[in-house]
Amino acid sequence: MFSFDVVPGTAVRQVLDADRAGVVDIVRRAYLSHGAGDTVNPDSYFLRFPEKPDARIIALPAFLGDDVQLAGIKWISSFPANIRTGVPRASAVLILNDYETGYPIACLEAAGISAARTAASAALAAGALRAGGYEGTRIAVVGAGVIARNICDYLHVTGCTPDSYLIHDLDEAAGRALSGHVTQQLGVSARFTADLDEALEAETVAFATTALTPYVTREFKPGQLVLNISLRDLAPETILAADNFVDDVEHCLKANTSPHLAEQLSSGRDFITGRLHDVLRGDLAPRTDRPVIFSPFGLGVLDIAVGSFVLGRARTTGTAQEIPGFFGETTRW
Repeated sequence: MFSFDVVPGTAVRQVLDADRAGVVDIVRRAYLSHGAGDTVNPDSYFLRFPEKPDARIIALPAFLGDDVQLAGIKWISSFPANIRTGVPRASAVLILNDYETGYPIACLEAAGISAARTAASAALAAGALRAGGYEGTRIAVVGAGVIARNICDYLHVTGCTPDSYLIHDLDEAAGRALSGHVTQQLGVSARFTADLDEALEAETVAFATTALTPYVTREFKPGQLVLNISLRDLAPETILAADNFVDDVEHCLKANTSPHLAEQLSSGRDFITGRLHDVLRGDLAPRTDRPVIFSPFGLGVLDIAVGSFVLGRARTTGTAQEIPGFFGETTRW
């Protein structure tokens, strides 16, 4: 009852890299549990800094029932200025709590967990929202950081494999690094493009940037799939001209995300077609006569699900590090 484990980032990465298909299945089941009401996923809390308007630290508390029965909280920072010195933008920890007693049972390095659950979510949407598949198509990735790399890896695992990739980033070196990764590690043709408009012509476009305000004002074409992972790249008019799917309506329509701006512009939520778990259950299908946009806010229950999986594997392999005497008092008297 009073054991407490720490799982370092190296161990987390080993677990995640060894079973990406398993992570996708875990994320799928977490979405279905959320749709069935077997979760508690309150609002995220944003800590912002007046002198660093682009930086934030976010708290994502959640509970996942089903066969997990864990609560927890992810504390994740996003400091985009880090990339100027070659340091990853995001860092995070995940605390997991036992549902029976409320006691914390583990602390996991969670930047990798967060990236994996985000990428697995994107890959699930890519498979569910593009009925025609990916043969003979291109995928464009806008943004070439850690999240973008994970999205490419998870698309590959789920069989969403195009004929080629286009990579666009304001940092050409990063863009070329990601295109090299896709070519060398995934065996798919990829090239960097400095032309955003060229990237936006691809049959599937994934956004994984640090943009704070919309800069894409064009409408997409019928049949195009847009994975709006970074949430703030698209003008509200672009959102309103598409078939829109989200992970959770209440969570996604806040904090000036592109869908939130669309709600403000249209004074309603009628532009939301449905939620991803509706599609995964087979209750809803996207239209083919409009572009389709998937906008996931990112649910804390996904972090709990993937974190529980990582903790179990790390304990089994001995890479979880128990901290003896972590709790100072173990009896009331």
